[in-house]
Amino acid sequence: MAEITVSLGQMHIIPGDVEQNIANFKQMSAQAAADGSSVLVVPELWSTGYVLEQAEHFASEQDSGIYDVIRETAQAHNLTIIGSVLENVANGVANSLSVIKPDGTISGVYSKLHLFRLFDEEKYLQQGNDLLTIDMDWGTTGFGICYDLRFPELFRRYSIQNGARVMILPAEWPLIRVNHWRSLLIARAIENQSFVIACNSAGKSGETVFGGHSMIIDPWGEIIVEGDENPTLLTATIDTQAIADISTKIPVFDDVRGDIYSV
Repeated sequence: MAEITVSLGQMHIIPGDVEQNIANFKQMSAQAAADGSSVLVVPELWSTGYVLEQAEHFASEQDSGIYDVIRETAQAHNLTIIGSVLENVANGVANSLSVIKPDGTISGVYSKLHLFRLFDEEKYLQQGNDLLTIDMDWGTTGFGICYDLRFPELFRRYSIQNGARVMILPAEWPLIRVNHWRSLLIARAIENQSFVIACNSAGKSGETVFGGHSMIIDPWGEIIVEGDENPTLLTATIDTQAIADISTKIPVFDDVRGDIYSV
């Protein structure tokens, strides 16, 4: 457990304009490093937005394309960078989150488990089939992407079976349902006694206005930092000692009735 400084790159994503999105990403990466961050989280599909009809054109393999951009940026600014992009996989294209370390290596990749039908993801993307937890500097961490937030079973599995006490979630969550976003993030933090680190996009992309309100929430459900509805970079330092404090005061995991219900 440790103190760690995290930045959230709440970007305005321009659909299909990879060059401009990369420029914005690099600018936020430089600012995150200047602010003393060791971790930068950026939104879901930050390099392309929802141009799924062109998913095959924009998708990259892990050793090329957009992954090279992330790798070079992580090395340039000594950052761990977390966000999702379109990835070439065996049977097509996936919406995949990667954790890329400051030396440019990939710690892990998670493909979105739950595809969002309102954005036609199931028509263009392959569904993920594997969870991802990584032992990071601050402790065991679980990952999800956007719509995954609506499935508490995923985060409960991370906390009960994998021991994760930090959850990271990039998203493109619409403004029209931003109250759901805020409420569900806080709930995931409280029920799993975990830090929740969530980065959303902001502004109008195509026909959708995305909601911003990226935030970091502590295990008590208190918001450490939260954005508004405009593009911005948010930076905060978290102390993971709070995880041990709350588990001592409210030992919910000692009282889970796994003999009665599945976790």
